[in-house]
Amino acid sequence: MAWNPQGGGQGPWGRGTPGPQPPDIEELLRRGQDKFKRFMPGGMGTARGLILVLLILAGLWLASGIYKVEAGHKGVVLLFGKHVADTDPGLHWFFPSPIGEVLVPDVESVRRVDIGFRSAGGSLRGSAVRDVPEESLMLTGDQNIIDLDLAVLWKIKSAGDYVFNIRDPDTTVKVVAESAVREVIGQTPLQDALTVGKELIQNRTRTLLQDILDSYGAGITIENVQLQKVDPPAAVIDAFNEVQRARQDKERKQNEAEAYRNKILPTARGQAAQITQNATAYKEKVTKEAEGEAQRFLAVYDSFKATEDVARQRLYLETMEQVLHGASKVIIDTKSVASGVVPYLPLPEIQKRSGGASK
Repeated sequence: MAWNPQGGGQGPWGRGTPGPQPPDIEELLRRGQDKFKRFMPGGMGTARGLILVLLILAGLWLASGIYKVEAGHKGVVLLFGKHVADTDPGLHWFFPSPIGEVLVPDVESVRRVDIGFRSAGGSLRGSAVRDVPEESLMLTGDQNIIDLDLAVLWKIKSAGDYVFNIRDPDTTVKVVAESAVREVIGQTPLQDALTVGKELIQNRTRTLLQDILDSYGAGITIENVQLQKVDPPAAVIDAFNEVQRARQDKERKQNEAEAYRNKILPTARGQAAQITQNATAYKEKVTKEAEGEAQRFLAVYDSFKATEDVARQRLYLETMEQVLHGASKVIIDTKSVASGVVPYLPLPEIQKRSGGASK
């Protein structure tokens, strides 16, 4: 290896410092200019050279118009600042600046706006939550105050409208969503908002919010509206809970009374129906018996009318038989009285004798 002194410097032993020769910048520039002149026929100053340089610059300018739209994005093509077209994901070309410009907003990502609270991170109502009372306190339809937190999920529907028709999309969605939910809550009673009306509030707010944004031509679609918290104000929540417990006790006692009524009334109705049926059966029985007796009497009467003399004689004989059954009887022949002889037939004595003889 050779040791050559550089720049007249001396080493520690009085000799030149060893090392390679540094490149000469001027020499490199000169060589580059010579190579470029040889590449450009006729030299730099000729018209042909200038045209070639302009063509190269024009090609580079046109090549800079190639752009790529990523998946989930939309290309918004501008010509002199005017929206002329939208492009899908992939490679495209358009006039580069200053003639053309391409904006590439993300149209697939779902964005979120919080109303009434601010959460750390991306989770809804996460561990670190800060309430914003000026947004969350609202007046209900029955003149009560409610503390409501709301999350709005939205994404871009029309890239062109989104870019040109609204200046601050997040603020616009937030302000319109707060206005919409206040209008809906202002038409809803407090009890409904706290219990059965939550889903209705979400649906009505989403519909109203979408209608307002469409009227602005915002190019935004509302994916979902989620109620995060619906409570009475913190200052009166204890008293409100007491009222709720009293209302629950009232409903419980009403349910118990209703159950007791449902138990007693069917039994009473059954007993009443049984008594009514028994009375009806007794009525039918007595009526039929009376009708039978009447029919039998009428039948006897009709028979009596048909043979009145015989019936009279038979009734007389039957009656006399009953009257004279146990009496002593004497038979007198009235026809023999005129002759002065009283015939006498002692029937009781004859019966007694015949009875004793038989013994």
